[in-house]
Amino acid sequence: MPDYGHDLLFGAVLVPSTEQADDAVALARIADLAGLDLVSVPDHPYRPELLDAWMALAMIAASTARVRVFPNVANLPLRPPAVLARTAAGLDLLSGGRVELGLGAGAYWDAIAADGGPRRDPGEAVRATREAIDVIRALWSGGRRVSVPGEHYALDGAAPGPAPAHPIGIWVGAVGPRMLGLTGATADGWLPSVPHVPPGRLAAGHRIVDEAAVAAGRDPVEVRRLYNLSPGPGGFPRGPLDSWPEQLAALALEHGTSGFLLPAHQPALIQSFAAEVAPATRELVAAERGRAAGGRDGAAGRAGVAGAPVPAASAAAASGDPLTVRPTPPPKAWRSAERLWDESTRPVGPPADRERRYPRREQEPARNLVAAHDQLRSDLDRLCELVREVLADTLAPGDARSEIQRLSLRQNSWTLGAYCASYCRITTLHHTREDEDLFPYLRRSDPRLGEVLDRLTEEHHAIHGLIERLDRELVAFVGEGGGEKEREALRAVVDLLADALLSHLAYEEKELIEPMARFGTGW
Repeated sequence: MPDYGHDLLFGAVLVPSTEQADDAVALARIADLAGLDLVSVPDHPYRPELLDAWMALAMIAASTARVRVFPNVANLPLRPPAVLARTAAGLDLLSGGRVELGLGAGAYWDAIAADGGPRRDPGEAVRATREAIDVIRALWSGGRRVSVPGEHYALDGAAPGPAPAHPIGIWVGAVGPRMLGLTGATADGWLPSVPHVPPGRLAAGHRIVDEAAVAAGRDPVEVRRLYNLSPGPGGFPRGPLDSWPEQLAALALEHGTSGFLLPAHQPALIQSFAAEVAPATRELVAAERGRAAGGRDGAAGRAGVAGAPVPAASAAAASGDPLTVRPTPPPKAWRSAERLWDESTRPVGPPADRERRYPRREQEPARNLVAAHDQLRSDLDRLCELVREVLADTLAPGDARSEIQRLSLRQNSWTLGAYCASYCRITTLHHTREDEDLFPYLRRSDPRLGEVLDRLTEEHHAIHGLIERLDRELVAFVGEGGGEKEREALRAVVDLLADALLSHLAYEEKELIEPMARFGTGW
């Protein structure tokens, strides 16, 4: 099967259990900070031990900054397509265009029927899914009232809308030949799972999807191929983590699979998947695609005017773009009269080359830096809100301390550098390289950055000390009965932390965005 050339996506499948209702959201935040592209949750409305999928996705979207979310896959028999269309579009608008729609024809028919849903045979399920896709797309189209005929789902002069913030992909969880044909003819993606479609059966499935796409007048490349993984004995990928990239790269290059979803319940596995597996797989695929492109282009692709070789730097500059990642401005007003440091003494790095161009790939590390900082800024808002609730006697200090433990500000103290002081914990290929993180790499790349990097490290330690001070003030607030002195001390440390963190993040972005785009991360 061909490599369809899609960009690779890596994500997680999280289980929103009612017993540990916060776990899925907490894991999603980790996935977001770690740099995964997708977070999904299963949709089994008939299982009371699971939270409603769309409720969980809404909380996840509200608690993350960049990761895309989707049901894996939405249970069509218990989710009328008109409601699905408007739910997905509404969450897409609220999340800034971060929703996709996984769609399933149904399974576990006894449980579905017990909840009042229909019981469908395979033929009915295929027809119902085709009608549902037509209904969903009609409601996303905007414009005048729409009518869609159908045996199972129909619209009769329905008002379309809301239109989603971006073109939402409809990814179908298909197994049988008829559903695969439907996927190729109408859907934006095929989303099989390892237990139902093991790697050895992927080629046959892709062939059906491709043939159906061509028969419908579509290019097979219009259908993205994703895969729900199931590592472990008898599953896929096999073996230790460091053997996964070659296996996933082979699927991308030989079968066109471009999206990999890992079921994960532990933060360490999510971080390793993002830090080790994803970049190594991308590197393998990019290298092979580059070799293939070089073989097709021949000497003409490697030569410039009159056959002169094109220097690599010149080629990159010619094909690149201006640096579009922008630092977040520092706060305009101070909350606290106290200062943790003197901003006027901050070193400044060397000026950027205004003529330089940066391909989009080179700008990704800097873009991820800002995204991680946005998560920290969001955490800061929540922390300030928690303290306001404590001071207003609407939240117990003990509950506030528990909530603070969940914030990435505290949960991962290294993220105060937000991808920097110990950047490799998220993005390096091997956790054993923790001492060879971004700062030493940038220092080696341009020694003129040394004073800036030293200052940033000092500020990381100072901010972490403030978080410890905040915890002590909460304890004192409880121990002393919450008198005015303790209230003022608690209020003061929160104001100082807000000033210091927002100032630091802005300084870090201002000084590191361009060097990160210029030099990369070193891995």
